[in-house]
Amino acid sequence: MARPSRKQRLSIYLEPEIMKALSAYAARRNQSLSLIAEAGIASFLSPDAAEQHEAATIKRLDQLDRRMTRLERDVGIAVETMAIFVRFWLTTTPPLPEPAQQAARASAAKRYEAFVTALGRRLAQGPMLRQEISEDIGGEKP
Repeated sequence: MARPSRKQRLSIYLEPEIMKALSAYAARRNQSLSLIAEAGIASFLSPDAAEQHEAATIKRLDQLDRRMTRLERDVGIAVETMAIFVRFWLTTTPPLPEPAQQAARASAAKRYEAFVTALGRRLAQGPMLRQEISEDIGGEKP
């Protein structure tokens, strides 16, 4: 009966930075240095290594594409929100008479500062308007 083949020993020299990275990776994965090195060499010598790298690249590109799609959607929501607000404001706000404009400008500066402060608080603690909109449209309650 044939004996199962035993693993063979290989001694290699690594740059200190590579050895540190290998040790850290093995420690994070709770695996031996030898097992990690063997898997790396096997991956390097594998005939389908190029396909695996391509699949990983395609997966990352798909993730980026989904993120870009969400970003385009969010920007579209922001633009539409601003356009609706401006149209509403222009159609409902009558022009002020000349004497009242000076007082309105002074009041506007205070109101603007309050708006910027509220916006900063909202951005810091959320939830974002886009999340509320998607929850409302999806039938969920915020």
